[in-house]
Amino acid sequence: MTALDTGTHPESAPAATEKAAGTSAEKAAGKAAGKAAGKAAGKAAPAGLTARVALFTALGAALVLVGLGSAALGQYGIGFGDVADSVLHRLSGPLGLGHPIGDPFAESTLWQIRMPRVVMSLLVGAVLATAGALMQGVFGNPLAEPGVVGVSSGAALGAAFVIVAGIDALGGFTVPAAAFLAGLVAVLLVYLLSRAGGRTEVVTLVLTGIAINAVAGAGLAFCMFFGSQTARDQIVFWQLGSLNGSRWAYAGSVAPFAVIGLLGACLLARRLDLLSLGDRSARHLGVNVERLRVTAIVLIAVMVAAAVAFSGIIGFVGLVVPHLVRMAVGPGHRVLIPASMLGGAVLLATADVVARTAIAYADLPIGMLTALVGGPFFFWLLRTTRARAGGWL
Repeated sequence: MTALDTGTHPESAPAATEKAAGTSAEKAAGKAAGKAAGKAAGKAAPAGLTARVALFTALGAALVLVGLGSAALGQYGIGFGDVADSVLHRLSGPLGLGHPIGDPFAESTLWQIRMPRVVMSLLVGAVLATAGALMQGVFGNPLAEPGVVGVSSGAALGAAFVIVAGIDALGGFTVPAAAFLAGLVAVLLVYLLSRAGGRTEVVTLVLTGIAINAVAGAGLAFCMFFGSQTARDQIVFWQLGSLNGSRWAYAGSVAPFAVIGLLGACLLARRLDLLSLGDRSARHLGVNVERLRVTAIVLIAVMVAAAVAFSGIIGFVGLVVPHLVRMAVGPGHRVLIPASMLGGAVLLATADVVARTAIAYADLPIGMLTALVGGPFFFWLLRTTRARAGGWL
C-alpha cells in the first residue's frame, strides 16, 4: 500500500512525531514553570506572613514599653517597675496582681497627671496615622495627609475665634468643642463645594481643600490681629500642638470618636485595596466609589477633629507613619491601617517623652518636634517621587 493509498504525505509521520515531541516538551515546560511559580509563591507567602507578624510583634512591644516608659519619665522620676506594677494592679481588678506604688504622691502623680497624657498621646497618634493612611488610599496620592480636607485649619479657626471672643460657656471644654465643630464644618464645606453631578473627583477635592485652608488661614490671621496679646500667645501655642494639661475627661471625650474612626478604617481596608486599581476598575469590581470616599472622609473628619480639638495641630504623623509601614510590609490596607494605628501611637508617645524631658523644667510643643522629623522626610519623599515619575507631580 502506497502513501497515496493511505491518503498521507510521505513526510507526515516524522512531522507528526516532531509535533508530538514539541507538545510534550511544552507541557513539561509548562508543568515545570507552574511548579516553579508555585514554589516561589509558597516561599513568598510565608516570607510576607513572617514580615507582618514580626512588624506587629515589634509594634506591640514598642507600644507597651513606650507607654510605660513615658509614664515613668518626667521631672519627678518614678521607677519603671513601680509603674508596671501599678498599671498591672489597676488592670487586673479582682485578681489583685501587682501593687500600688508605695509613695502616695508618686501614685497620685502617675494616675492623675502622667497616665491621662500617655493615653491621650496614644489615641491622638493612632488617629492621625490612621487618618493619613485613609487619605492616601482615598486620594491615591502618597503626599496626602489629613489636613488636605481642611479639618486642621478649620479647627484652628474655631479655637482662635472662641479664644479671641472670650467665650467660656463650657469651661475647659469650650475651646476643644469649638475646634471640633469648626473642623467638621470645614470638611463639610470642602465636600459640598467639590461635589458636582452627584460625584466628587480627587483633584477637585484637593483644590477645594486648598481653598478652604487658605480662607481659614485668613480668618485665623484676623483673629490674631484683633486679639489681645494674651489671646495671641494662646492661639500660637495651640497651633504648635501640645498634650500638656491632658486629663481623663479629655481622653474620655476623644476615645469614642477615635474608636469609631479606627474601627471604620479597618472595615474599609479591603475596598481601599480595590480602589487602588483605579476608580473604573473598582466600580467594575462592585465598589461604590462615591460612597467609599464619603465614608472615608467622614471618618477622617470625625476622629481628626476630635483629636486636634484637644491636642492642637500636630503635623506629619499622618504622612510619615504610613510610608514607613509600606516600606516594611507593602501597600495592602488590611495590614497598613492597623500597623499605622500602632506606629502612630508609638511615634507620638515617643515624641511626647522627648517634649517633656529634652529640656529641664520645660514642655516643648510636640507639633514642633514632629515637624522637625516630618519636614525632612517630606522633602525626601518629594525627591523620591520625582525621581520615580521623571518629574514633579
